[in-house]
Amino acid sequence: MASSTISPPSASFIVKKKELGRSAFSSSSSPSPFSVPKCNKSAAKKIVSAMAPQQAERMPATTGSVKTAMTLTEKIFARASEKPQLSPGDNVWVNVDTLMTHDISGPGSIGIFKREFGPDAKVWDREKVVIIPDHYIFTADKLANRNVDILRDFCNDQNIKYFYDIKDLGNFKANPDYKGVCHVALAQEGHCRPGEVLLGTDSHTCTAGAFGQFATGIGNTDAGFVLGTGKLLLKVPPTLKFIMDGEMPDYLLAKDLILQIIGEISVAGATYKSMEFAGTTVESLTMEERMTLCNMVIEAGGKNGVVPADSTTFKYLEDKTTIPYEPVYSDAQARFLTEYRFDITKLEPLVAKPHSPDNRALARECKDVKIDRVYIGSCTGGKTEDFMAVAKVFLASGKKVKVPTFLVPATRKVWMDLYTLPVPGSGGKTCSQIFEEAGCDTPASPTCGACMGGPRDTYARMNKAVVCVSTTNRNFPGRMGHKEGQVYLASPYTAAASALTGFVTDPREFLQ
Repeated sequence: MASSTISPPSASFIVKKKELGRSAFSSSSSPSPFSVPKCNKSAAKKIVSAMAPQQAERMPATTGSVKTAMTLTEKIFARASEKPQLSPGDNVWVNVDTLMTHDISGPGSIGIFKREFGPDAKVWDREKVVIIPDHYIFTADKLANRNVDILRDFCNDQNIKYFYDIKDLGNFKANPDYKGVCHVALAQEGHCRPGEVLLGTDSHTCTAGAFGQFATGIGNTDAGFVLGTGKLLLKVPPTLKFIMDGEMPDYLLAKDLILQIIGEISVAGATYKSMEFAGTTVESLTMEERMTLCNMVIEAGGKNGVVPADSTTFKYLEDKTTIPYEPVYSDAQARFLTEYRFDITKLEPLVAKPHSPDNRALARECKDVKIDRVYIGSCTGGKTEDFMAVAKVFLASGKKVKVPTFLVPATRKVWMDLYTLPVPGSGGKTCSQIFEEAGCDTPASPTCGACMGGPRDTYARMNKAVVCVSTTNRNFPGRMGHKEGQVYLASPYTAAASALTGFVTDPREFLQ
């Protein structure tokens, strides 16, 4: 049914903030230094009204109505709600371009849809619903298997065009429609387009904001309503702007950027706010790296993350979709709640220590943390470029890993890339060859895998209280399985370097 078409101390890394909550046109900005914690355990403005003097009658302007400048996210809301003007806090009915659900939340959403609209009701648009089994797939758990069956029955009944089914759990390649992790598959299959509204029953749906669209996670009840109407009542979020400038050092990846931001503002710093990314560093990022950046805005509490569409976006989409799209951009005088500025040239490789994504620390300050395993995978760190980054570190070191290193490609395409694409500077070797020489586990079937724990037989699940460096997105107690396990979130570079030493390791040890 599916269709495809290292270096100065971190305290020198300056953040400039501009508070714009009181004035739409404030231009003052003052730098404030910050330091990253080490890994050791460790005016209100009064408003006055006055009577204005009498004035002569003034004729209406003939140049049209005056409109307040809007941010990118506000413009998408305005278009989707068919409103000429919107401001943060406005509640509007939004027309949804794409609704995605998967095997975890899909059955519940379907149940609500049938309960509220009737057992024989049809979805609002069978070509705008995308259903992707990806979480608990390669398991003998009968309840998990049943969830996929429910999706299949629903898609057959509704004639859903984009259902990426899997029946043969013994060999994923035997399933021509199966893709893998929904957030990566959405991009690869052409479901992400600038200016659109994409909702999904998964918090990391925000990944798609990398394409200059509004993308956010919703609950089963909301999804059930969208299935029946194609609309949802949403509140327009205020926008935080993150300006990152400077050439990206060759030992950093987008994962370091977003860990820095989350560590700066905390896991609640962007609660129900849009996070817009800009600056020369962001402009230089590939689409997959932009996806990593937007993927973890939810770990800061963000409603959505967004990168303005540009030539990089358009190039990526050339062979992905034939559906017309129209990008939108923030106005020059758009009102941002706060602006944050970062000089990326002074940033060092980071990790998020247990048990929170905002528990930021320098990788080099954690060099005495002994680890038991490394996990490369998920919607955050299981894309082709993530594995290429891991291979680059292994190739530079010429060593074997010292701890079990699990590789879980996000999608079928990523899995194929590991076996077919040559790694730059390797003399033609592929990622799979480099991984084998380094002593890693064989790349597993594409799935969300152990990122969210899952059934006990899930590949690479933490069934014991071990310490893991992972390219995933969350490190709460029990997130990857055992509630006493410890997860250090890191970039693919840092994860690879750590695999080679058996300790949390700054990748500059191998890349410089």
